[in-house]
Amino acid sequence: MASIRDYASMIKLSHSVFALPFALIALLVASDGAPGWRLLGQIVAAMVLARSAAMAFNRWADRAIDARNPRTASREIPAGIISARAALAMTILCSLGFVAIAWWISPLCFWFAIPVLAVLLGYSYAKRFTSGAHLWLGIALGLAPPAAWLAAVETIDASILGPLVLGIGVSVWVAGFDVLYACQDLEFDREHALRSIPARLGVAGALRVARILHVLAVAGFAAFGILVELQGPYFVGVAAAAALLVYEHRLLRADDLSRIGAAFFTMNGLVSLALLACTVVDVYWI
Repeated sequence: MASIRDYASMIKLSHSVFALPFALIALLVASDGAPGWRLLGQIVAAMVLARSAAMAFNRWADRAIDARNPRTASREIPAGIISARAALAMTILCSLGFVAIAWWISPLCFWFAIPVLAVLLGYSYAKRFTSGAHLWLGIALGLAPPAAWLAAVETIDASILGPLVLGIGVSVWVAGFDVLYACQDLEFDREHALRSIPARLGVAGALRVARILHVLAVAGFAAFGILVELQGPYFVGVAAAAALLVYEHRLLRADDLSRIGAAFFTMNGLVSLALLACTVVDVYWI
């Protein structure tokens, strides 16, 4: 029988470090550092449930593909640790939980939760028909800042521009590191008619695309700080994020992807945490 650890592994719970900090950044700025414990809990729960639904559905949708790929054959569903039916049930339960929390926050959030969920779940089929699947994933995570902002202000007005710009920054940042990660499956994707930037452009071309996307990401992070009038500490975080991304790209070469684990998870986790930490300093101490 599958354990809680098995389910957490299936949905890569630790990867919540990518989007959740940006939702918290938007929440703290929108509420002037005083979101209240209930709203904070609601946002965290909604983020975890939405991401869990998306990841469980991705594993369910890709179960046959994962079984054929040597890199992914040990994942929980193809390995027989978690059944496909259980993964689909988890998707449904987490989706319902996400929508329920959105309704609890406000009717406006509830109505936006439905299309957001469609984007999150729809990503799982994107690589079957478009090389832009990386950007689709980026947009899915990039919805977090404007969603958290909307939950805090409970209305749509001109102030939404800031978190939308942050969301764009998050989208291209995620798309960039997903392009890097997909380089591992270049040959498999080509053999099985799956679409990706590496499969289309090769590893060298994919690395160039990822660099461009990450330059745009840093610009988006900085633009958000300017639009919402953050101060020096936040921009220290932007500089730290830029330095981490430069180092990430120095870890990889077209002929050597051996350090993809550090480049993918460690560096990008530090990017989001650095920006969140510097936002906290900016909001509470400046």
